[in-house]
Amino acid sequence: MATRITSSKKTTAKKKQPAKKDTGTFMNKVTRFLFKAMLWFFGLSIFSVVLFKFVPVPFTPLMVIRAIENKFDGKENYFNHDWEPLENISNNLQKAVIASEDGTFLVHNGFDFTAMQKAYKSNERGRKIKGGSTISQQTAKNVFLWQGRSYLRKGLEAYFTVLIELIWGKERIMEVYLNSIEMGDGIYGAQAATQHWYRKDASSLTKIQAAGIAAILPNPKKYSATSSSSYINNRKAKIIRIMGHIGTIKY
Repeated sequence: MATRITSSKKTTAKKKQPAKKDTGTFMNKVTRFLFKAMLWFFGLSIFSVVLFKFVPVPFTPLMVIRAIENKFDGKENYFNHDWEPLENISNNLQKAVIASEDGTFLVHNGFDFTAMQKAYKSNERGRKIKGGSTISQQTAKNVFLWQGRSYLRKGLEAYFTVLIELIWGKERIMEVYLNSIEMGDGIYGAQAATQHWYRKDASSLTKIQAAGIAAILPNPKKYSATSSSSYINNRKAKIIRIMGHIGTIKY
């Protein structure tokens, strides 16, 4: 009797491989992104501060903002900015801005907490808004940030203030400040301001002339250093009095 052998092919069902589980959740991706962004921010910010310790600041965010404002308002863009080393800027102007803007500039570490507290109390009473910002804080804001009063900007201002105090030092801060701040409509820096207001170089400013420039800094687009209002003349007189108490500037 013939035995019939039947071979049955074993069919092995291919099991579907489970989809590879995503190793990172959405939150992990966001965290990694924020971490990388922070590293880039710290790296670029420190690099820019180190760079501007040696290189003149070519322009500031405020200069760009003013140009855009004039463009939208249909005004002619007038821009005057001449960089001068600190040794070419009169000591009178250095004393005048210290007397006007930051009496403790030479001794504080970037922040004048007493002035900030006074400004806070004054603002709480509903008086004219005061900032209490030091020259270091103003420099950090002018060179690296935008204008405004948000908590984010104030936080970044404090960060850059610490950086420039550590990396630049007082002499460089004063040099950048006097070469970058707005000192008239379209006028930036001591040399441009001195030529605009007095038709002379920043190295030859007298006490009265230096006080005239310092007196308009709260609102240089509104006030005039020459043919001034009684308000500015009173500020000039006060600045000159305070300048008399500032001895030799040692950075």
